[in-house]
Amino acid sequence: MKKLKKFFITAFVSAAFLAVGSGGHAEAVVAEIPVTDIENVCVGNAQDTAAKTGVTVAVFPNGARVGVDISGGGPASRETPVILPTTAPTPVNAIVLAGGSAYGLAAADGVMSCLEEKGIGYDTRVALVPIVVQSDIYDLSYGSSKIRPDAKMGRAACENALRRENFVSGSIGAGTGATVGKICGMARSMKAGLGVYAVKIGDLKMAAIVAVNALGDVYDERTGQKIAGLLTKDRKNFADTREELYKLAVPTDLFRENTTIGMIITNGDFDKTQLTKLAAMTTNAYARSIRPVGTLADGDTVYAASCGAVKADLNMAGTLAAEVMSEAIRRAVLSAKMSDKEYLADCWQPKG
Repeated sequence: MKKLKKFFITAFVSAAFLAVGSGGHAEAVVAEIPVTDIENVCVGNAQDTAAKTGVTVAVFPNGARVGVDISGGGPASRETPVILPTTAPTPVNAIVLAGGSAYGLAAADGVMSCLEEKGIGYDTRVALVPIVVQSDIYDLSYGSSKIRPDAKMGRAACENALRRENFVSGSIGAGTGATVGKICGMARSMKAGLGVYAVKIGDLKMAAIVAVNALGDVYDERTGQKIAGLLTKDRKNFADTREELYKLAVPTDLFRENTTIGMIITNGDFDKTQLTKLAAMTTNAYARSIRPVGTLADGDTVYAASCGAVKADLNMAGTLAAEVMSEAIRRAVLSAKMSDKEYLADCWQPKG
């Protein structure tokens, strides 16, 4: 009888193994790759480091099939209905992640104008219409609440993507103003950021890009250890967001100043319905790595995009997507660490 498949990814080495039983199957190596190794997609960032907000764009020059899963109760998004499995299979030309809450949705205007000038979009015969979907985080309580991503910043991120520059994790792009652990206010929260992780298994390539801006605490799903989130009043130790949540005896408006938004990009050949399922399976990473997650105070969203023709099993791809996303979440937090003095200087605090 064949042994059950066992899968793991570790951040301490650049490769892991998918161990399959000895029934004639070769051992498959899961190796980390740069996200730029995935064909038919280019990614880029733009940000205002003083205002603490930014934009991340994934551009698909030849179009991509895209699905989405929205598990949070307060999303800020644009054009998500166009990628529902019940709508026409219109190719998507860009996915935008940004700060600025609903204000930041203006960034897509700049992405559209950039793509139109490059001849990228859906040809309606009368005009070229780039199909751009977008989700935003609420970062107005960190840095300036008056400066948000706009068309100019969206265009800059799109132009940077088309240059195919190096793409890394950190306080960059949509993660510039990302923070976590805010149930007791910004004074007890921590900095997070944008996380990026990509792997290859055989011919299948997959990347996760995520801006972690959660109400809850963030855990390393491999070890179970908390790595970011709510702090005690003296900021010397971790507190538990769930314990604070359990103290709420009556309905409470926690305000929608949170959201973890991310995307899976793969060269696997999947249609919109399958990609919707792939996005849903990816949200397992949110549940493993963020606690609590998917609340009415979050706008948690995952996009899944296919820009290739590699045949792959959907169950395997969905399982892999959750693992890759968990590692991207971990990197989003660890790559954005800074001193309390630097962080608190830009945090909004209530008057009085």
